[in-house]
Amino acid sequence: MKKHILTFGLLAGVIVSAFMSVSMIFAKNNPTLHMEWGEVIGYSSMLLAFSMIFVAILRYRRERGGVTFKEGLLIGLGISAIASALYVITWIIIYKNVYPDFPQQYVQLTVEKMQKTGKSAEDIQAMKDQMKMMFSWYDTWYGLVGITLMEIFPLGVVVSLVAALILKRKHHG
Repeated sequence: MKKHILTFGLLAGVIVSAFMSVSMIFAKNNPTLHMEWGEVIGYSSMLLAFSMIFVAILRYRRERGGVTFKEGLLIGLGISAIASALYVITWIIIYKNVYPDFPQQYVQLTVEKMQKTGKSAEDIQAMKDQMKMMFSWYDTWYGLVGITLMEIFPLGVVVSLVAALILKRKHHG
């Protein structure tokens, strides 16, 4: 089980980290386009990476002649943890070294988008206040790691639960 978790966790982590790296480098140079498509690309790459959970559970099941829900869930959660850790490390490197003005740029583009759609000054200020509070968490390591981890890990948990439920099979003895 450990071999499957490590192998597919690293593969999932490389997939999601590579997508994020390319996406954020592109975003720095094309922020408006990234604002429109960044989340779609980001979460799609996470789903692609977490598809490795299905592959790992299927391989484990084939090797062992079956897999319980618990075994499948543990495999999925292990892969999710490794991939999420690599994602967090990659984001911290990018944020600290390549794109340190991300929060300011994100708020600016959000304000522009809200202005174009006719939002009130009060709504815009409320969004700015909310973003200021959220991005203030980026000033601490706990906040930066926590926020980044919350972007990816819950999706991994959901995919792990679904994969373990779908792929469970009784062991053949």
